[in-house]
Amino acid sequence: MSKNLYVGNLSFKTTSDDLRRAFEAHGTVTSASVVMDRETGRSRGFGFVEMSSGAEQAVEQMNNAELDGRRLTVNEARPRAERSGGGGGGRGGYRGRN
Repeated sequence: MSKNLYVGNLSFKTTSDDLRRAFEAHGTVTSASVVMDRETGRSRGFGFVEMSSGAEQAVEQMNNAELDGRRLTVNEARPRAERSGGGGGGRGGYRGRN
């Protein structure tokens, strides 16, 4: 059974390939991805690694380890929270003109 790991505090220069290489030393990596900002195309400073084996060892060894000059936060990813439907929310500060 594969496990999905959350990896936080990534350097903005860390790539998905860098993430994969770092975790491959601890088991079989199914996928690795750095989350990118849609607007700017820059890293958001975190990512996910899916492992089919070695996930527990990876959490132990990689949590608080240094990668690209940053101390990582690594733990098992929690399921994504349900988002309520609908777009927007507030009024956005716009007031109609009379």
